[in-house]
Amino acid sequence: MSEILIKNASVCDPAQGVNCEAMDICIRDGKIVDSVSGSAKLIDAEGRLTMAGGFDGHTHSAGKINVGRFINPNDARKNPVPGLSGQVARTEKTRAQVGYNTPNTYAIGYRYAKLGYTTICEAAIPLLAARHTHEEFKEIPILDKMGLSLFGSNWQVMEYIRDKEPEKLAAYIAWGLKASRGYGVKIVNPGGGEAWGWGRNVSGLYDPVPNFDVTPAEILLGLAEANERLQLPHSIHVHCNNLGKPGNYATTIETMKLLEKVKPSRDRQALHVTHVQFNAYAGTSWRDFETGAPMVADYINGANHLTFDLGQVIFGPAVTMTADGPVEYANSRMLHEKWSNQDIELEDASGVVPLFYSPKSFVNAVQWAIGLELALLVKDPWKVMFTTDSPNGGSFVNYPEAFTYLMSAKRREEVISGFSKMALDRMVLPGIDRELDFYELAVMTRSTQSKMYSMPEKGNLKVGSDADIAIYDILPGQVDPSTEYAKVKKAFSAASYTLKSGEVVVKDGEIEETPKGKTYWVNAKIPESIDTAMQKDIDRKFRKYYTVSKSNYMVEDSYIQKPVEIGTEGVF
Repeated sequence: MSEILIKNASVCDPAQGVNCEAMDICIRDGKIVDSVSGSAKLIDAEGRLTMAGGFDGHTHSAGKINVGRFINPNDARKNPVPGLSGQVARTEKTRAQVGYNTPNTYAIGYRYAKLGYTTICEAAIPLLAARHTHEEFKEIPILDKMGLSLFGSNWQVMEYIRDKEPEKLAAYIAWGLKASRGYGVKIVNPGGGEAWGWGRNVSGLYDPVPNFDVTPAEILLGLAEANERLQLPHSIHVHCNNLGKPGNYATTIETMKLLEKVKPSRDRQALHVTHVQFNAYAGTSWRDFETGAPMVADYINGANHLTFDLGQVIFGPAVTMTADGPVEYANSRMLHEKWSNQDIELEDASGVVPLFYSPKSFVNAVQWAIGLELALLVKDPWKVMFTTDSPNGGSFVNYPEAFTYLMSAKRREEVISGFSKMALDRMVLPGIDRELDFYELAVMTRSTQSKMYSMPEKGNLKVGSDADIAIYDILPGQVDPSTEYAKVKKAFSAASYTLKSGEVVVKDGEIEETPKGKTYWVNAKIPESIDTAMQKDIDRKFRKYYTVSKSNYMVEDSYIQKPVEIGTEGVF
């Protein structure tokens, strides 16, 4: 029996309504408990800010990131973040680290842990490439992992929707999650991935997908209803159509409205909309491009069926990577950058393009502002998940810098002072004086994720939860984030302590231990008769189209590190 007592903590745990209150935390065998014995190991927090371990609910850490490493080799040598080298030699406790936007697997685990993060979700797993994704998961130390499986341009999905076979559609999703050992349903530019196989795209919710006679709206509703039929722990996770295009805020709001009719089967949202910064653009072209955040935020403030994440831009180098193949082609041509694009057989498309966000570019400056506008204009922080869509908007190592933008109007003014008049005329951020406090920041980086992923053991410090804990060198009553933002950034950049399942993995900003994290996946049970009928359909697909056999397609148990299977019972 392993016991730890954290004394004199200033606990910020929104899940319990605790706002920087002096408390002790008891840990036994990796879980938070009511009490421990007198022989428990003591950690004196000395009044420092204490939160649940951070939970990045949308990041790119395995899979496509490997393509980014191939086409952006200079990323392994340079690092623009002060104090963080692009190359770190191995030590007695850590493996060698390289990279910034596309770091190696070891660096991903170490760097998240130093930020006080303990759980991540890979946001897009093609079913066909799931095995490789899990191979990378196994090499990411410390963190618990899970991934979202792609279904938005899948042939079998579109055929079942076209043919009005909702039970088979649900059965296929259940099979796909098991085949990929995925946690939830990801939809990227619904229908657009298939259109891209023919050099085309879809222009909106009601533009038919070539050769399938279905629309993005039908794909979204079909998958959302199947998701609820299976009672999956997470709602559909949607990357909207028309990402990155001026005027796309209208499509985003239209998508949100479309999903109002879906009733969640659990106490969570019916829809999660991802990296909304990239989908909150107004204007008709890049010439008159401006923020659409006020319109999107106004809708979200009146809606109760969704959550969203930011996709906050960080100035400097980034690498865009997405299953939205048409977007990456457009990026490469517009920016004259190198480009990788893939067509993933019957399942989707993807692409990778490196780029640089400059405050001197009025477009990039407005993009930077839009993410912050969304976070500050949406009144309820429980609807918001903080992300940079790493590395699309910038590397996750920049989270502490971004936190200062949210918590300090003065810090925002410093950045804004360098913008051109053209940029300032296209944003509303200078007129927003709201500043987040530690409680609201904890909601956006921990608590929202716990609820939206139906993971009560994560993102909070309740008795029975995982003892994933971050202690930061901040005395909440003595530090004013509005003016002392440099102290805030420093503290969040290097946790005083990070505990993973009750084990100290970071102390004073340095890695202490590197345990292996768990991998979560969902096994949705369906009636045998429906499964048998669905299996006959996909057997034909494998025989006729796939380059691999069905027997070699499934991710075997041996690929899953410390698996945690989440079972659900479908309603048929």
